[in-house]
Amino acid sequence: MKPEKLVLALLDESYEKSTWHGPNLKQSLRGVTAKQAAWRPGRGRHNIWELALHAAYWKYAVRRRIEGGKRGSFALKGSNFFARPEKGKFFCAAGKGQMERGCLERG
Repeated sequence: MKPEKLVLALLDESYEKSTWHGPNLKQSLRGVTAKQAAWRPGRGRHNIWELALHAAYWKYAVRRRIEGGKRGSFALKGSNFFARPEKGKFFCAAGKGQMERGCLERG
């Protein structure tokens, strides 16, 4: 297997395939409510919403680089960590290369 294909396979495994080490990221987020995802553990610390979107962005960035995809095709403008939507508004990042569980409401 080519190294690029191996990296992509491992990336997919960590998000949504069966893993040897326990739940993947998608399984870890199952059952988490929007309120729980928005809870911040302390000043200057990231919450579940931000970390899940951060992971989705870097999965997209690695895949895009390996496959030669178009820059700027992620669901949000920016990179790395993203501002949460205004209170009461929804954000959904459902699309190829992104986590299915990307729809959270800011609480």
